[in-house]
Amino acid sequence: MLDPALFRDPASDVEARLVQRDGSLGDRVRELRGLDAERRQIIPVLEEARRAKKELGAQIGRAKREGQPADELMAAGQQHTSTIAVRESRLEEVELARTAILMQLPNLAHESVPAGASEADNVEVRRHGEPTAFAFEAQAHWDLGPALGIIDFERGVKLAGARFSVLMGAGARLARALINFMLELHTGEHGFVEVEPPFLANVDSLTGTGQLPKFEDDLFKIGDDWNLYLIPTAEVPLANLHRGEILDGRDLPLKYTAYTPCFRSEAGSYGADVRGLIRQHQFDKVEMVAITRPEESYEVLEALTGHAETVLQRLGLPYRTVVLCTGDMGFSAAKTYDIEVWLPGQQKYREISSCSNTEAFQARRANIKYRQDGRGKAEHVHTLNGSGLAVGRTLIAILENYQRADGSVAVPEVLRPYMGGLEVIESR
Repeated sequence: MLDPALFRDPASDVEARLVQRDGSLGDRVRELRGLDAERRQIIPVLEEARRAKKELGAQIGRAKREGQPADELMAAGQQHTSTIAVRESRLEEVELARTAILMQLPNLAHESVPAGASEADNVEVRRHGEPTAFAFEAQAHWDLGPALGIIDFERGVKLAGARFSVLMGAGARLARALINFMLELHTGEHGFVEVEPPFLANVDSLTGTGQLPKFEDDLFKIGDDWNLYLIPTAEVPLANLHRGEILDGRDLPLKYTAYTPCFRSEAGSYGADVRGLIRQHQFDKVEMVAITRPEESYEVLEALTGHAETVLQRLGLPYRTVVLCTGDMGFSAAKTYDIEVWLPGQQKYREISSCSNTEAFQARRANIKYRQDGRGKAEHVHTLNGSGLAVGRTLIAILENYQRADGSVAVPEVLRPYMGGLEVIESR
């Protein structure tokens, strides 16, 4: 959530910056400013009525003790009571409307983010490795996997419906190997603490990270009276570990990593990436989350992105890193790097990781603060998140980049210890 003070400052460029992200937001900002102005008009009137009522109460008490008539004083007190009730009711309405708008407004883009309307305006910042080329026609994973007997799309549909799949044999083992490899890398070399969180989240947690209330249609909700949702990413529980807490600044940054399945309804993506494992309702991911002091958060963003890139480098997969433009960033992000892996079967780069700094946006929603040196005024932390990596898309990249002419797939050397020494996945 954005700082409400931004909308009261006449010198603030908050409206222009929000319109840069979404041209339709100007009306919402003006509505918010109108509500804020009404709120500032109501509060002094309400406080004066409360003060006057309290003073009349004291006068009424004295009059009764002294045996003096108090009817006029009591009538005046009733008028104040009526004024207070009306003003409190309206103030509550204004506060609810104001909060509702604030909860719907995206984060402000960092000054280094390029302006743009769509992914076409994203900017490549670096590239690692050359796109894999073969002396034969490369196959896509949706052909390779079934032919090897390691991906079964039809049985996934039979078990759960469209956009579900089943990994079998070496495919399931490869996914597990990737999870273990990533977790050991992030905990052993990158300094993250491993967490095993719940795979369900409550409303407060999803509100804290920005999925609710705006993106409820993207979530799977548990039925009956549970009021819980399947998590769309481990970012939700990890970023909410310290919700409502004041941290000691000397302990920052805090860095957490977790493997979880992730569940997304993919609302609004009908017809997109319907083939293969690219866009599933359920997928595995190893996530990284950092909680930092504001002055170091952009340094941490660069490091976090580097950690995700290291996974691809160790796996020997070609990729490029792009910074997203204002129109392509996620709701909570102030700046985002996407890492895109090369897929020979599709002859294109596809996103495999997204690393974002949300600055204080999530921390303000989740009320996470810190005190510098453990003392002084509490301020909001900055939170960051990054995929390290999406397991299914990494599996796809291995199948397509390590395929051989006979349809078999070599196992990257770094994964072989996790695969019982298996060097090649061949048709059963």
